[in-house]
Amino acid sequence: MVDHLANTEINSQRIAAVENCFGASGQPLAVPGRVLLGEGILTKECRKKPKPRIFFLFNDILVYGSIVINKRKYNSQHIIPLEDVTLETLPDTLQMKNRWMIKTSKKSFVVSAASLTERKEWISHLEECIRYLLTKMGRQPSTEHAAPWIPDKATDICMRCTQTKFSTLTRRHHCRKCGFVVCADCSRQRFLMPRLSPKPLRVCNLCYRQLLAEKKEAEADHRQPEPIRSAIPGYEPSSGDDSDKSDDDKADQWPADTEFYTSEVSWSSFHS
Repeated sequence: MVDHLANTEINSQRIAAVENCFGASGQPLAVPGRVLLGEGILTKECRKKPKPRIFFLFNDILVYGSIVINKRKYNSQHIIPLEDVTLETLPDTLQMKNRWMIKTSKKSFVVSAASLTERKEWISHLEECIRYLLTKMGRQPSTEHAAPWIPDKATDICMRCTQTKFSTLTRRHHCRKCGFVVCADCSRQRFLMPRLSPKPLRVCNLCYRQLLAEKKEAEADHRQPEPIRSAIPGYEPSSGDDSDKSDDDKADQWPADTEFYTSEVSWSSFHS
């Protein structure tokens, strides 16, 4: 299907429509050989609460963003290279069903689909693209993944000291290494983790001690640091979370009659 759609006018129109919906805030998505395979709305488990996000599956990247006006305007664009992605199916919870985790070395998060069939389709297409891409690149699947952030509402007390209770005045923080919800006293340290960010990030006291020990061991062994690879500029690390960005941002909003999906192309969940 990828070979069939590559370099076709219909594929170019689809990618252009996605670029237009993100506007100037998004990165250019049209590159030679890139094919848009499908799109759909998934619920992303963010730090504050689950939120709907628009997802676009290409043959080499996964793109998602916040919905301002469905099929017209999106923002907060995120781009994830598929060769860095690993998937993990998760059990249902009382609040969320049809869940799975998208894991990468820089950012990991949980999404859910509207139905079991939709989840199977997403996972099937994602795995097929990842497998094809890794084979083409001669690479093995990634084994290092960023920890997903545990949602704020998952706990009312610090997950490290188990003593501090969170309130309006006592803020929740997240360790960028383990993803735990911790208090300020349990996360006063910062540590440089090049895979996640060029700047030192907040970590809990336990992770700080572990990271410091690993660093001292590496220095003793005279190990060379692994080169930092950024497959796509602008790929945001797990130290940031899009849940705090307003979905009601109406800046530079386009006229209500602007429509980018007016062609006769059928936009199903996955294009064929």
